[in-house]
Amino acid sequence: MGYGKMDMVEMGLVVVEMNIAVPKRFLRWRSNHFLQIPYLLFVLVGLVNFLKVHLMPLCTGGTFASLAVYFARGESTVGGIVSDTSKVIWEVLKDKYMQVPNREQWTAIAQRFETLWNLPNCIGAIDGKHIRIEKFANSGSSNLNYKSYHSTVLLACCDADGLFTMIETGYAGRNSDGGIFRASAMKYWIHRGELDIPTPSPLTYDDNYSSFPYYFVADEAFPLSRYLMRPYPQRVLDNVKRIYNYRISRARKTVECTFGMVCEKFAVLNGPIRIREPENANFVIKAACVLHNYVRKLEGLPYVSTYPQDCEPNDHIDVRTTTQNMTINETSSPAALRNYLANYFLTPRGSVPWQWKYAIN
Repeated sequence: MGYGKMDMVEMGLVVVEMNIAVPKRFLRWRSNHFLQIPYLLFVLVGLVNFLKVHLMPLCTGGTFASLAVYFARGESTVGGIVSDTSKVIWEVLKDKYMQVPNREQWTAIAQRFETLWNLPNCIGAIDGKHIRIEKFANSGSSNLNYKSYHSTVLLACCDADGLFTMIETGYAGRNSDGGIFRASAMKYWIHRGELDIPTPSPLTYDDNYSSFPYYFVADEAFPLSRYLMRPYPQRVLDNVKRIYNYRISRARKTVECTFGMVCEKFAVLNGPIRIREPENANFVIKAACVLHNYVRKLEGLPYVSTYPQDCEPNDHIDVRTTTQNMTINETSSPAALRNYLANYFLTPRGSVPWQWKYAIN
């Protein structure tokens, strides 16, 4: 099973995971028929076909009109199936396949980030994605983004293996990623310490043994904070900052790859989503994201760390740093934490052999 469109086996397993929790107007489950195998098979085949009506627009991005012809159903019937089933899939699968990590799981995610992307204490990559939509009724220009099309924004956090850990949908396309994050529930719970994030601990190879907070990584659109590391601005770069930006970007790209995978699997996210009700459009996006996690875990294809073979030694460029003079504590500012992490990447054990070649011209 490659990471292409969902096949019949995957759809059948989704039906089993859903525990026959499809809209009741389609089919009523009778407990006294549970042991009647022919009836059970009939129900399962019917539900798989029902799910095909739902997954076809998700996987292909096709219009409801074309799908109505393909399945010999009414256009409004197809739209109702897609909306109802998206909500059911999200409600049934989210607690198993997109559960917010606990402390032990955050620690495991941080270990994976260090194993794969050589970034210690990182517990996630955050970014926003504009999902193209047809203009919602009475929405004016609120969803018109800087690329001059109507969109709704998916704010997502993923782990080192390309699995979503938290998502939020429904933000108007005219807003920036940073503004959306400031207003998000994700930022609210992180700031209040409600996500059970591990307490600060020393970076793996830090000789000073200073406790460093666990943090997320994001691009320059997001605000710098103790729990969110972002790159240095491009206009003020020196070699130290270039290496820091390179090392941060190696981990940050995981969320970009995750967006790419989910859009490849579910073409509906390449848009436009032809649903005029914002709530239903949001459930379609959520269903695609949780099904992405479902397929990733089902197929069992975790990332494998790879290292460039043609690395040059770390001492071929003169980079001056003051790592030994830097200290941090629980009151250190976000900028001080970022500078400390940047200098950590220059230490003999904190650096990687190829960073000079790829970060410094």
